[in-house]
Amino acid sequence: MDLFNSALGKNITFVRPAYFIISGFTGIPNVKYYYVFLFFVYIVSVLGNTVVMAVIYLDHNLKTPKYIAVFNLAFVDLFGNSSLVPKVLDTFLFGHRHISYNNCLAYFFFCYVCLTMQSLNLVLLSYDRLVAITYPLHYQVLVTHRLMFSIVAFFWLFTIIVILIAAGLLTRLSFCESLVINSFFCDHGQIFRLACNDYTPSFVIAYLLPATILWLPLLFVLISYSCIGRALAKIATARDRLKAFKTCTAHLLLVGIYYLPFIITFVLGGEIHPNARIINLSLSSALPPMLNPIIYVLQTQEIKESVKKLLKIRRQSKITLKK
Repeated sequence: MDLFNSALGKNITFVRPAYFIISGFTGIPNVKYYYVFLFFVYIVSVLGNTVVMAVIYLDHNLKTPKYIAVFNLAFVDLFGNSSLVPKVLDTFLFGHRHISYNNCLAYFFFCYVCLTMQSLNLVLLSYDRLVAITYPLHYQVLVTHRLMFSIVAFFWLFTIIVILIAAGLLTRLSFCESLVINSFFCDHGQIFRLACNDYTPSFVIAYLLPATILWLPLLFVLISYSCIGRALAKIATARDRLKAFKTCTAHLLLVGIYYLPFIITFVLGGEIHPNARIINLSLSSALPPMLNPIIYVLQTQEIKESVKKLLKIRRQSKITLKK
Protein backbone atom coordinates (compact mmCIF):
# COMPACT_ATOMS: atom_id res chain seq x y z
CA MET A 1 0.00 0.00 0.00
CA ASP A 2 2.95 2.35 0.65
CA LEU A 3 4.06 1.81 -2.96
CA PHE A 4 0.55 2.69 -4.13
CA ASN A 5 0.59 5.93 -2.11
CA SER A 6 4.03 6.97 -3.25
CA ALA A 7 2.99 6.43 -6.86
CA LEU A 8 -0.03 8.67 -6.49
CA GLY A 9 1.59 11.54 -4.69
CA LYS A 10 4.54 12.59 -2.54
CA ASN A 11 4.76 14.30 0.82
CA ILE A 12 1.09 13.65 1.60
CA THR A 13 0.22 12.79 5.18
CA PHE A 14 -2.83 10.68 5.94
CA VAL A 15 -4.37 10.16 9.36
CA ARG A 16 -4.65 6.41 9.81
CA PRO A 17 -6.16 4.98 12.98
CA ALA A 18 -4.56 2.17 14.95
CA TYR A 19 -7.80 0.23 14.71
CA PHE A 20 -11.45 0.22 13.63
CA ILE A 21 -14.46 -0.97 15.63
CA ILE A 22 -16.94 -3.29 13.89
CA SER A 23 -20.39 -2.55 15.31
CA GLY A 24 -22.46 -5.52 14.13
CA PHE A 25 -26.08 -5.81 15.31
CA THR A 26 -27.64 -3.23 17.60
CA GLY A 27 -30.50 -3.85 20.02
CA ILE A 28 -31.11 -7.53 19.21
CA PRO A 29 -31.34 -9.84 22.26
CA ASN A 30 -29.79 -13.33 22.18
CA VAL A 31 -27.96 -12.48 18.97
CA LYS A 32 -25.25 -15.02 19.87
CA TYR A 33 -27.55 -17.79 18.67
CA TYR A 34 -27.31 -16.31 15.18
CA TYR A 35 -23.52 -16.55 15.29
CA VAL A 36 -23.78 -20.16 16.47
CA PHE A 37 -25.99 -20.79 13.42
CA LEU A 38 -23.29 -19.23 11.20
CA PHE A 39 -20.76 -21.57 12.80
CA PHE A 40 -22.79 -24.63 11.74
CA VAL A 41 -23.26 -23.12 8.27
CA TYR A 42 -19.48 -22.78 8.05
CA ILE A 43 -18.82 -26.39 9.13
CA VAL A 44 -21.28 -27.75 6.54
CA SER A 45 -19.73 -25.44 3.92
CA VAL A 46 -16.21 -26.70 4.65
CA LEU A 47 -17.29 -30.36 4.54
CA GLY A 48 -19.45 -29.96 1.42
CA ASN A 49 -16.93 -28.04 -0.67
CA THR A 50 -14.08 -30.30 0.40
CA VAL A 51 -16.11 -33.32 -0.73
CA VAL A 52 -16.92 -31.73 -4.10
CA MET A 53 -13.25 -30.82 -4.73
CA ALA A 54 -12.09 -34.29 -3.62
CA VAL A 55 -14.63 -36.05 -5.88
CA ILE A 56 -13.64 -33.95 -8.92
CA TYR A 57 -9.95 -34.53 -8.19
CA LEU A 58 -10.28 -38.31 -7.68
CA ASP A 59 -12.71 -39.20 -10.47
CA HIS A 60 -11.11 -39.11 -13.92
CA ASN A 61 -14.58 -39.00 -15.54
CA LEU A 62 -15.00 -35.49 -14.08
CA LYS A 63 -11.82 -34.14 -15.67
CA THR A 64 -13.92 -32.14 -18.13
CA PRO A 65 -13.86 -28.36 -18.83
CA LYS A 66 -17.16 -27.82 -16.98
CA TYR A 67 -15.78 -29.25 -13.76
CA ILE A 68 -12.81 -26.89 -13.86
CA ALA A 69 -15.36 -24.15 -13.20
CA VAL A 70 -17.20 -26.27 -10.59
CA PHE A 71 -13.90 -27.04 -8.78
CA ASN A 72 -12.97 -23.35 -8.83
CA LEU A 73 -16.41 -22.44 -7.44
CA ALA A 74 -16.00 -24.96 -4.60
CA PHE A 75 -12.51 -23.61 -3.85
CA VAL A 76 -13.74 -20.01 -3.83
CA ASP A 77 -16.68 -20.96 -1.59
CA LEU A 78 -14.35 -22.69 0.86
CA PHE A 79 -11.81 -19.86 0.80
CA GLY A 80 -14.50 -17.16 1.01
CA ASN A 81 -16.35 -18.64 3.98
CA SER A 82 -13.01 -19.31 5.73
CA SER A 83 -12.07 -15.65 5.21
CA LEU A 84 -15.38 -14.35 6.56
CA VAL A 85 -17.15 -16.59 9.08
CA PRO A 86 -14.32 -17.42 11.55
CA LYS A 87 -13.48 -13.71 11.83
CA VAL A 88 -17.18 -12.82 12.30
CA LEU A 89 -17.40 -15.39 15.12
CA ASP A 90 -14.21 -14.07 16.72
CA THR A 91 -15.48 -10.48 16.45
CA PHE A 92 -18.96 -10.91 17.90
CA LEU A 93 -19.15 -14.26 19.68
CA PHE A 94 -15.91 -13.62 21.59
CA GLY A 95 -16.17 -9.81 21.74
CA HIS A 96 -13.06 -8.88 19.71
CA ARG A 97 -14.67 -5.95 17.90
CA HIS A 98 -11.45 -3.95 17.53
CA ILE A 99 -9.50 -4.71 14.35
CA SER A 100 -6.22 -3.11 13.34
CA TYR A 101 -6.08 -0.82 10.30
CA ASN A 102 -3.98 -3.18 8.15
CA ASN A 103 -5.96 -6.26 9.19
CA CYS A 104 -9.19 -4.49 8.28
CA LEU A 105 -7.94 -3.75 4.76
CA ALA A 106 -6.79 -7.37 4.38
CA TYR A 107 -10.18 -8.56 5.67
CA PHE A 108 -11.94 -6.36 3.11
CA PHE A 109 -9.64 -7.56 0.32
CA PHE A 110 -10.13 -11.30 0.84
CA CYS A 111 -13.90 -11.03 1.37
CA TYR A 112 -14.46 -8.94 -1.76
CA VAL A 113 -12.15 -11.08 -3.90
CA CYS A 114 -14.17 -14.18 -2.99
CA LEU A 115 -17.55 -12.47 -3.47
CA THR A 116 -16.46 -11.29 -6.92
CA MET A 117 -15.06 -14.68 -7.90
CA GLN A 118 -18.29 -16.41 -6.86
CA SER A 119 -20.20 -14.17 -9.24
CA LEU A 120 -17.72 -14.61 -12.10
CA ASN A 121 -17.78 -18.38 -11.62
CA LEU A 122 -21.54 -18.30 -12.22
CA VAL A 123 -20.82 -16.41 -15.46
CA LEU A 124 -18.38 -19.14 -16.50
CA LEU A 125 -20.89 -21.89 -15.74
CA SER A 126 -23.62 -20.04 -17.66
CA TYR A 127 -21.26 -19.85 -20.67
CA ASP A 128 -20.73 -23.61 -20.39
CA ARG A 129 -24.51 -24.26 -20.38
CA LEU A 130 -25.05 -21.76 -23.23
CA VAL A 131 -22.60 -23.55 -25.52
CA ALA A 132 -23.74 -27.04 -24.44
CA ILE A 133 -27.38 -26.35 -25.35
CA THR A 134 -27.17 -23.89 -28.27
CA TYR A 135 -24.13 -25.47 -30.00
CA PRO A 136 -24.06 -29.09 -28.78
CA LEU A 137 -22.15 -30.39 -31.82
CA HIS A 138 -19.40 -27.80 -31.36
CA TYR A 139 -19.18 -28.05 -27.56
CA GLN A 140 -15.90 -30.01 -27.56
CA VAL A 141 -14.31 -27.35 -29.79
CA LEU A 142 -15.73 -24.23 -28.11
CA VAL A 143 -15.28 -25.36 -24.48
CA THR A 144 -11.81 -26.79 -23.91
CA HIS A 145 -9.62 -27.33 -20.87
CA ARG A 146 -7.24 -24.64 -22.07
CA LEU A 147 -10.04 -22.11 -22.54
CA MET A 148 -11.52 -22.81 -19.11
CA PHE A 149 -8.16 -22.55 -17.37
CA SER A 150 -7.46 -19.30 -19.25
CA ILE A 151 -10.82 -17.75 -18.31
CA VAL A 152 -10.44 -18.80 -14.64
CA ALA A 153 -6.91 -17.34 -14.52
CA PHE A 154 -8.11 -14.10 -16.15
CA PHE A 155 -11.01 -13.81 -13.67
CA TRP A 156 -8.63 -14.24 -10.73
CA LEU A 157 -6.18 -11.68 -12.10
CA PHE A 158 -8.93 -9.18 -12.96
CA THR A 159 -10.59 -9.55 -9.55
CA ILE A 160 -7.36 -9.18 -7.58
CA ILE A 161 -6.38 -6.04 -9.53
CA VAL A 162 -9.82 -4.41 -9.11
CA ILE A 163 -10.01 -5.11 -5.37
CA LEU A 164 -6.38 -4.03 -4.88
CA ILE A 165 -7.23 -0.68 -6.50
CA ALA A 166 -10.22 -0.29 -4.17
CA ALA A 167 -8.05 -1.16 -1.15
CA GLY A 168 -5.31 1.18 -2.37
CA LEU A 169 -7.76 4.08 -2.62
CA LEU A 170 -8.86 3.43 0.97
CA THR A 171 -5.26 4.02 2.07
CA ARG A 172 -5.57 7.56 0.64
CA LEU A 173 -8.18 8.46 3.24
CA SER A 174 -7.77 10.13 6.62
CA PHE A 175 -9.91 9.10 9.59
CA CYS A 176 -10.31 11.87 12.13
CA GLU A 177 -13.60 11.19 13.91
CA SER A 178 -15.68 8.01 14.21
CA LEU A 179 -13.91 4.67 13.78
CA VAL A 180 -17.06 2.55 14.05
CA ILE A 181 -17.83 0.45 10.95
CA ASN A 182 -21.59 -0.11 10.81
CA SER A 183 -21.44 -3.60 9.39
CA PHE A 184 -20.45 -7.17 10.31
CA PHE A 185 -17.07 -7.00 8.53
CA CYS A 186 -14.76 -4.39 7.01
CA ASP A 187 -17.22 -3.33 4.33
CA HIS A 188 -15.91 -0.96 1.65
CA GLY A 189 -18.83 1.48 1.70
CA GLN A 190 -18.88 1.73 5.48
CA ILE A 191 -15.12 2.37 5.67
CA PHE A 192 -14.71 5.18 3.15
CA ARG A 193 -17.73 7.08 4.53
CA LEU A 194 -15.84 7.46 7.84
CA ALA A 195 -13.11 9.51 6.12
CA CYS A 196 -12.70 13.21 6.91
CA ASN A 197 -10.95 14.09 3.61
CA ASP A 198 -12.18 13.85 0.02
CA TYR A 199 -13.30 10.30 -0.72
CA THR A 200 -14.56 10.86 -4.29
CA PRO A 201 -12.35 8.12 -5.88
CA SER A 202 -13.61 5.56 -3.33
CA PHE A 203 -17.16 6.80 -3.89
CA VAL A 204 -16.77 6.14 -7.63
CA ILE A 205 -15.31 2.68 -6.92
CA ALA A 206 -18.29 1.99 -4.64
CA TYR A 207 -20.53 2.33 -7.70
CA LEU A 208 -18.19 0.41 -10.02
CA LEU A 209 -17.79 -2.57 -7.67
CA PRO A 210 -21.49 -3.57 -7.73
CA ALA A 211 -21.40 -3.28 -11.53
CA THR A 212 -18.37 -5.59 -11.60
CA ILE A 213 -19.60 -8.01 -8.93
CA LEU A 214 -23.33 -7.96 -9.57
CA TRP A 215 -24.92 -6.19 -12.52
CA LEU A 216 -22.65 -7.09 -15.47
CA PRO A 217 -22.31 -10.78 -14.50
CA LEU A 218 -26.07 -11.00 -13.89
CA LEU A 219 -26.74 -9.35 -17.26
CA PHE A 220 -24.53 -11.94 -18.98
CA VAL A 221 -26.34 -14.78 -17.17
CA LEU A 222 -29.76 -13.40 -18.18
CA ILE A 223 -28.70 -12.99 -21.83
CA SER A 224 -27.28 -16.53 -21.77
CA TYR A 225 -30.53 -17.99 -20.50
CA SER A 226 -32.60 -16.02 -23.00
CA CYS A 227 -30.49 -17.66 -25.74
CA ILE A 228 -30.87 -21.03 -24.01
CA GLY A 229 -34.64 -20.51 -23.85
CA ARG A 230 -34.79 -19.86 -27.60
CA ALA A 231 -32.67 -22.93 -28.28
CA LEU A 232 -34.91 -25.09 -26.07
CA ALA A 233 -38.00 -23.82 -27.89
CA LYS A 234 -36.60 -25.23 -31.16
CA ILE A 235 -36.28 -28.77 -29.74
CA ALA A 236 -39.00 -30.94 -31.21
CA THR A 237 -40.26 -32.95 -28.22
CA ALA A 238 -41.18 -31.79 -24.70
CA ARG A 239 -39.25 -34.73 -23.26
CA ASP A 240 -36.00 -33.65 -24.93
CA ARG A 241 -36.61 -30.02 -23.90
CA LEU A 242 -37.05 -31.09 -20.28
CA LYS A 243 -33.95 -33.28 -20.42
CA ALA A 244 -31.86 -30.36 -21.73
CA PHE A 245 -33.36 -27.93 -19.21
CA LYS A 246 -32.52 -30.27 -16.30
CA THR A 247 -28.83 -29.77 -17.05
CA CYS A 248 -29.35 -26.09 -16.14
CA THR A 249 -31.35 -26.48 -12.90
CA ALA A 250 -28.34 -26.68 -10.58
CA HIS A 251 -26.83 -23.53 -12.09
CA LEU A 252 -30.15 -21.65 -12.00
CA LEU A 253 -30.55 -22.46 -8.30
CA LEU A 254 -27.03 -21.16 -7.62
CA VAL A 255 -27.78 -17.95 -9.55
CA GLY A 256 -30.97 -17.31 -7.56
CA ILE A 257 -29.35 -18.06 -4.20
CA TYR A 258 -26.39 -15.77 -4.90
CA TYR A 259 -27.92 -12.78 -6.69
CA LEU A 260 -31.38 -12.28 -5.15
CA PRO A 261 -30.24 -11.24 -1.62
CA PHE A 262 -27.67 -8.81 -3.03
CA ILE A 263 -30.20 -7.33 -5.46
CA ILE A 264 -32.66 -6.77 -2.58
CA THR A 265 -29.95 -5.04 -0.51
CA PHE A 266 -28.74 -2.78 -3.34
CA VAL A 267 -32.25 -1.88 -4.58
CA LEU A 268 -33.55 -0.96 -1.13
CA GLY A 269 -30.33 0.89 -0.29
CA GLY A 270 -30.75 3.31 2.62
CA GLU A 271 -34.36 2.24 3.23
CA ILE A 272 -33.32 -1.09 4.70
CA HIS A 273 -32.68 -1.19 8.49
CA PRO A 274 -28.98 -1.67 9.40
CA ASN A 275 -29.76 -4.91 11.27
CA ALA A 276 -31.76 -6.24 8.30
CA ARG A 277 -28.90 -5.26 5.99
CA ILE A 278 -26.40 -7.16 8.15
CA ILE A 279 -28.61 -10.27 8.25
CA ASN A 280 -29.21 -10.13 4.51
CA LEU A 281 -25.55 -9.62 3.56
CA SER A 282 -24.18 -12.10 6.10
CA LEU A 283 -26.59 -14.82 4.98
CA SER A 284 -26.03 -14.07 1.29
CA SER A 285 -22.27 -14.34 1.94
CA ALA A 286 -22.35 -17.47 4.13
CA LEU A 287 -25.29 -19.56 2.81
CA PRO A 288 -24.40 -19.93 -0.92
CA PRO A 289 -21.02 -21.58 -0.14
CA MET A 290 -22.92 -24.08 2.05
CA LEU A 291 -25.74 -24.71 -0.44
CA ASN A 292 -23.67 -24.83 -3.64
CA PRO A 293 -22.05 -28.25 -3.00
CA ILE A 294 -25.34 -29.69 -1.73
CA ILE A 295 -27.14 -28.53 -4.89
CA TYR A 296 -24.42 -29.86 -7.18
CA VAL A 297 -24.36 -33.25 -5.45
CA LEU A 298 -28.17 -33.57 -5.54
CA GLN A 299 -28.83 -32.04 -8.97
CA THR A 300 -25.83 -33.20 -11.02
CA GLN A 301 -26.01 -36.83 -12.13
CA GLU A 302 -22.27 -37.10 -12.85
CA ILE A 303 -21.30 -36.06 -9.31
CA LYS A 304 -23.95 -38.33 -7.74
CA GLU A 305 -22.63 -41.29 -9.74
CA SER A 306 -19.06 -40.38 -8.88
CA VAL A 307 -19.83 -40.18 -5.14
CA LYS A 308 -21.58 -43.59 -5.29
CA LYS A 309 -18.63 -45.09 -7.15
CA LEU A 310 -16.06 -43.71 -4.70
CA LEU A 311 -18.10 -44.94 -1.72
CA LYS A 312 -18.39 -48.38 -3.34
CA ILE A 313 -14.62 -48.53 -3.89
CA ARG A 314 -14.05 -47.54 -0.26
CA ARG A 315 -16.40 -50.26 1.00
CA GLN A 316 -14.72 -52.87 -1.16
CA SER A 317 -11.28 -51.83 0.08
CA LYS A 318 -12.47 -52.13 3.71
CA ILE A 319 -13.86 -55.63 3.03
CA THR A 320 -10.54 -56.61 1.39
CA LEU A 321 -8.55 -55.35 4.38
CA LYS A 322 -10.76 -57.30 6.82
CA LYS A 323 -10.17 -60.50 4.85
